Amino acid sequence: MQFFPAPVENLIDHFARLPGIGRKTAQRLAFHILSLPEEEAKSFAEALTKAKKEIKFCRNCQNLAVEELCSICTAKGRDTSTICVVSGPKDVAAIERTYEYRGLYHVLHGVISPMNHVSPDDIRIKELLARVNTGTIKEVIMATNPDTEGEATALYISRLLNPFDIKVTRLAYGIPMGSHLEFTDEITLGRALEGRREI
Repeated sequence: MQFFPAPVENLIDHFARLPGIGRKTAQRLAFHILSLPEEEAKSFAEALTKAKKEIKFCRNCQNLAVEELCSICTAKGRDTSTICVVSGPKDVAAIERTYEYRGLYHVLHGVISPMNHVSPDDIRIKELLARVNTGTIKEVIMATNPDTEGEATALYISRLLNPFDIKVTRLAYGIPMGSHLEFTDEITLGRALEGRREI
């Protein structure tokens, strides 16, 4: 049974399809859009259309871009011999916010997940191998999530990179600042021990 007019239900349905948005949140978003002045609503719609139309993938690293190359690939002073492999563009932003990494990236746009019917051919592994094959890369940092799919993807790619004479590393995962050992799970604690360093 429809509680609202068809255009409102349609708007709610579209918001509900977004990841992490339930029906109630979708309803709140739809009513917020309806409460906007017409110019703001048009501006919102134009922003969606413009982003969808203008955003493409960087020819080099597969990150989001407006031109053929993204702003990171064209930035001066980046270490072009190091590639940090991430599963999505949001991960690039997360690493950039640390101001610790000055190399380049490679965005896979997913991870290997047989349960979700995502195979190695469905993500951007071939493009990564082509970049490494140029001979200018000295290190590849695997920065996929520390879950089953992320670990499987990192392991799969590291095996493909074995024939190349490059260093393949994995992000160290450990105990968050401010937490207590007694509340830390075994896998995280094990990783923290493996990734320990001299002080």
